[in-house]
Amino acid sequence: MLGLFLALLGSGMSLATPMVTKWVLDSLGASLSLSGPITALVGLLLVGIVILTWQWIMLGALGERVVLEARESMVRRLLRATIPAVTRRQSGELVTRVTSDTVLLREAASSSVIGLINGAIMLVGTLVLMGVLDLVLLGTTVAAVVVVGLLFATLMPAIAKAQERAQEHVGRVGGRLEGALRAIRTIKVSRAEDRTAERIIDDARVSTKYSIRAVRREAIAWTLAWSGIQLAIILILGVGAWRVSLGVLEVSSLIAFLLYAFALMEPITELSQNLTALQAGIAAAERIRSVDDLEQESSVPAAAGLAAAGAPAILELRDVRAAYSADSEPAVKGVDLVIPRRGHVAIVGPSGAGKTTLFSLILRFLQPQEGEILLDGVPYRELTHEQVRARLAYVEQDTPVVPGTIRDNLLLSHPEAGEDELLKVLHDVRLAEMAGNLDQELSPTSVSGGQRQRIALARALLRTPDVLLLDEATAQLDGLTEAAVHDCIADRASKGAVVTIAHRLSTVIDADTIVVLQDGKVRAQGSHAALLETDELYASLVEALSLAEGKSPAAA
Repeated sequence: MLGLFLALLGSGMSLATPMVTKWVLDSLGASLSLSGPITALVGLLLVGIVILTWQWIMLGALGERVVLEARESMVRRLLRATIPAVTRRQSGELVTRVTSDTVLLREAASSSVIGLINGAIMLVGTLVLMGVLDLVLLGTTVAAVVVVGLLFATLMPAIAKAQERAQEHVGRVGGRLEGALRAIRTIKVSRAEDRTAERIIDDARVSTKYSIRAVRREAIAWTLAWSGIQLAIILILGVGAWRVSLGVLEVSSLIAFLLYAFALMEPITELSQNLTALQAGIAAAERIRSVDDLEQESSVPAAAGLAAAGAPAILELRDVRAAYSADSEPAVKGVDLVIPRRGHVAIVGPSGAGKTTLFSLILRFLQPQEGEILLDGVPYRELTHEQVRARLAYVEQDTPVVPGTIRDNLLLSHPEAGEDELLKVLHDVRLAEMAGNLDQELSPTSVSGGQRQRIALARALLRTPDVLLLDEATAQLDGLTEAAVHDCIADRASKGAVVTIAHRLSTVIDADTIVVLQDGKVRAQGSHAALLETDELYASLVEALSLAEGKSPAAA
């Protein structure tokens, strides 16, 4: 509102200038003192400079705050969204909405609306003052303005559509490029650099095509507007000179009218520019608003918190059925599973058996379509996502490095952990060499795969969770380090629950209970020895694991 007030005040100064100029000319013709009108002109100039500077700084700061708030809102919603809602979209496209679309929103939110109102008022004010000076010349001017306005109204929607399509393809460029950079090693080994680049550049070319289309239409619109105003000025000059010769119009009035005519381009330009920026901003706002439509994880419990520890199991799945979308085949079908408060449970099965889906359900990345999951005897539906995950820790097989230092990575789950706890957990996972350099920045290339796994395991073991979920946390470790990590897991299993997706024979043998999954169902469960004798699928899996590790099934 203050920006609009300042804009209108500035426009008032501009509208007053031709009238003061007429005052100067009239005083000169009447041999009167010029001190009054000259002082008025200088005053208008100085006040205009102050208003312009104030408005520019204020609206610029406002625009940046709008961008910050939009980015803050989107970042929070993206990180609070459900896993399926985020993974259905290309991450690079979502990043583009946070970085690029918000810049388009800035102009629309800060200055475009003010510019439209101010431009409209200035246009009307200019025409009114022209009417005060001479109604015949005003009619000539209005005819030109109407023609220009109709041309703009015809061309503007096409310009906005072209800009929207261009920005849409910019988002695709971001998505494809982000995915390509994540898979850069695979692309290079496949000698696919040029082919991958072409696919990305295709979207860039399409974006450029639409941008050029918008530029062409803008050029036509501006040329027509400029030509229309220039033609109007020529007509005004001709008609005005004729009316001066008839003695019905003063020369000073004609000059003032011409100054208004020359200035008429400014509000028309302001209107069209701000209308274009507003349309681009509205298109960007629609893409930003789609982030608000992402399904969010629960933050308010449906019932009162966690029950006191006393249920026979820490985790329980009762007849759980789940799929990744409403129209896809269920990945888990009627699973019943009990995870005791202590001990090591290994989950095995062929590819596609539902092992990862089971973890996604326990971690609440995926919601069951049927059945129920209980934590400490309390159904998940009565708990927030945060309450559930506060009792769990998770180590992915392909453990990513979180942006930041070693300390940042370790403190991700428990930011209140002390220095002694960090040093101890690093020692337990055989990363004592990192203890003296906790503030070293990490990147995917600064640590090996085994080190990434051990950092993730150290993070999970910090502050001893009730349930430790491991997606084969020893897959990238050498024999000596694997043995040390197994000792950590065994120690944790003696104090709480450990659930492992097992891909290595050593993990299977060490488990207290082994659950065999097949086609999304629990086929069998028991000890290693018992299953080896009673379950044909388990025996074949063990044989495959043994051959992969160079051992004999009998020795296993």
